[in-house]
Parts: sequence; C-alpha cells; structure tokens
Amino acid sequence: MSGMSSMSASIRRIVALIRKETLQVFRDPSSIAVGIVMPILLLVLFGYGLSFDVKNVPVALVMEESSADAMGAVSGFKLSDYFDATPVKTMAEAERLLLARQVNAIVRIPPDFARRVELGDAEIQVVVHGTDANTARISLGYAQGAIGTWLAREVARGRPLLNAPIVAENRLWFNETNESTHFLVPGLIVLVMTLIGALLTSLVMAREWERGTFEALFVTPVHSGELLLGKIVPYFALGMIGLALSILGSKLLFGVPLRGSIPILVVVSMLYLLVALGIGLVISSVTKSQFVASQITLVVTFLPAIMLSGFMFDLRSMPLAIQIVTYIFPARYFVSVLQTLFLAGDIWSVILPNALVLALMAFLLMGLSTVLTRKRIG
Repeated sequence: MSGMSSMSASIRRIVALIRKETLQVFRDPSSIAVGIVMPILLLVLFGYGLSFDVKNVPVALVMEESSADAMGAVSGFKLSDYFDATPVKTMAEAERLLLARQVNAIVRIPPDFARRVELGDAEIQVVVHGTDANTARISLGYAQGAIGTWLAREVARGRPLLNAPIVAENRLWFNETNESTHFLVPGLIVLVMTLIGALLTSLVMAREWERGTFEALFVTPVHSGELLLGKIVPYFALGMIGLALSILGSKLLFGVPLRGSIPILVVVSMLYLLVALGIGLVISSVTKSQFVASQITLVVTFLPAIMLSGFMFDLRSMPLAIQIVTYIFPARYFVSVLQTLFLAGDIWSVILPNALVLALMAFLLMGLSTVLTRKRIG
C-alpha cells in the first residue's frame, strides 16, 4: 500500500513539474521562437536559399559557321533552362566576357564543323571558368549533356554519323527530378531537432542552475529522475511540433516525396530527440553556465549536424580519419534514416542499424544525465 502511495506521490510531483516547465516555455518567447518559428525559418532559408543545382549558367556561343549541324549542336544551349546563351562573333570577344566573369563558359563551333561531322571526327570546344570548381564541374556536365542530346536526336533520325559515340540512357533513382532541395530538406529536420533538443534544453537547464532554482528543489522530496522527466516532457513535445512543421513544410513548400512510413519516421525522430535532449542535459549539468553550455552545444551537436552528418557533404569523399570521427555524432545516423525514408522508402537494412545506435545513445545519455543530476542534488 505504501508503494502505491509513493508511486502516486511521484506521479503528482512529475505532473506538477511538467506543468511548471510548460508554463515556463509559454512565458519564454525564445523557446517558442526556437521550437516553432525556427523550423519554418530554416525550411525557407535552406529550401529556397541553398541549392546545389546550377541553372541559368551564362554561356557565350561562338559559331564560326552557320550550317544546320552547327545550329543543331547549339540548340541545346539555347533552349535549355540550365543555360543563358549569348551569341558572340569571335573567340576573342568570348574570352573577354569570360575574363570579366560575364559568362561562365564558352562553347565554340569551329569553321569546318559540318564537314568534320560527316567525317566522324567533329569537335566542339567547351571552355569553363574554373575559379568555382563545383560550378565549373556541373556546367561542364550540362554542356556535355546538351551536346549528347543533339547527337542522340540525329542518331534517332537515322543519320549515319560515323564514329559517333554511344549515347547512354540515364536514369536517376530516388530523386528523379534531380533537385538538390529534395536531398537537403529532409536533413533540415536534423537541425530542427538538434536546436530544440540540445541547444534549447542546455540553455534552459543552465539558466536554472545560474538562477539557483535547482537549489530550491534540493529540500523537496523531488528525485533526480522526476526532475529530469519534468524537464524533458515539454521540450520533447516542442520537438515533435517542430518535426510536424518540418514534414508539412517539406511537402507543401517543396514537394519533397515521403516514400517511407510516417510511423517509422516519427519513432526514429523520437529516438534522435531523446539523444539531443540527453546531450543538452549532460552539458548543462556539467557547465551550469548558459554561455558555456551554448558554445559547447554548438560545437558538439549543431556544427557536426551540418558538416559531419551527410546532410550537406558526402561522407565518403572525406578523409578516412574524418569518416571515423563521424560515427561519434548521432546526427550521422539520423540523416541516413531521414534521407532513406523520404526518398527511397522503408529500407530496413538502413533503418534498423541506425535506429538501434540512436536508441543505445539515448539510453546512455539519459542514464548519464540522471547520474550527474543526482550528484548535484545529493
């Protein structure tokens, strides 16, 4: 009977702590801003402002002959959304435009192009400004694609182009539109959950230590587990609201497909949110300072979520030592699951291992935060 009474008292204390913390969240405009406004702001900024797609590339077209073959070869540049073609008369003029950065590339059709086409050894010169290596590489690929399209069209018409290269038929799986937004937007959920779970929680908890409100709880019957649960529940709910806003925004604003199961997405997101909350609780318990907690949280969670998670950069292109380091950060596992669920579907060989790692991290971090808080209270 005493055990039931003790459990009932514990539940009442937890409910009171949750109510107190929820009221504190509503009183604090910064919490609402991070939990609700920030997800929408990140979606708009990253979704519309950040893109790895290159469109409307300014290109100078130097046509040293006006044959039908020459006109057909440059038609892909004139009609494509990826190029903003500017015809020029001489190569010298085109080079001047390239040096002045008024164009990013030059496409030159030589004077004997039509004759060379019939002989099977025609060449089209493509010069790309290389100061921006990524844009140069993408522009060169687009140029090759435009020329390949013309060649494929000529072959389809039955024209016997001697020694013509075989045109490959490309198919892009899981991101048919080839939009980098579809790759980036799912990763934004990681940033949202990290901000709400780790940064906001560490700041709030550190503020409690600075103000001495935790010390006021030391003389009460509240246990460390009850205190942490009362702190976690409101921010956990705020994180789930941020998740819902992110999913709705990705669908309504950017049309990102969600091919996987929503319940699986929610469960894995809950695991990552618990990990983020655990990191925030541990950092705040150790530092007890809002400024120090915010700096450590940014270095430990937010920056790795951007740089070392696969959200923006392919991890396989990094040095091996850095690849090994990325396994420490939970964002790596969450990004892998998110991109799989959104773009590929329920691929269990990807989902299960990453979800298990997140579950283990959540268990360890929550246990560590409980121990640290117990030491502080005791």
